[in-house]
Amino acid sequence: MLTAARELFAERGYERATVRDIAARAGVNQALLFRHFGSKRALFGEAVAHSGLEQLRTTPPDRLVEAVLAGLLAPQPGREGHGDGAGRSLETLLRSVGAQDEVSAAIASLGADYARVLATLSDTEDRALRADLALAWLLGIGLMRVVIRKRPLAEADPAEVERLVTAALAHLLEGPHT
Repeated sequence: MLTAARELFAERGYERATVRDIAARAGVNQALLFRHFGSKRALFGEAVAHSGLEQLRTTPPDRLVEAVLAGLLAPQPGREGHGDGAGRSLETLLRSVGAQDEVSAAIASLGADYARVLATLSDTEDRALRADLALAWLLGIGLMRVVIRKRPLAEADPAEVERLVTAALAHLLEGPHT
């Protein structure tokens, strides 16, 4: 069920992916989805969390920043709602933060997991703070590029953005001890 949900949310975005279509792709009925997840928003939260946990499980810590950036810098959807599914999912995810519901709880938990992995890249006493700052910056890049579509970031060459961000984050995570 989660695989079908992730695929449809990525293909269509949150708004256009229906529970009926997700259930059909999964080969189950809608009632089963609602029994397991409670709502479409909760299903989305689980699908996003599962994808993030999979990224954490399969990505070596020293490659995590690059993997996150690759997702953030993927081609973005157009204003009319068409485009890359990952960008649409990220936009929905970022717009959902702070809603005090299942999606927000899943995002908070996932953020803590990402911060724990990022903290392993630093041997400083304040590594947890540095990891939170790195994560906040990555999410801010996503917000500015995907949701707000701030220029020049929204139109910047992904390789150039990755080069600049990885250099700065390397300094933050591995940089001088304070």
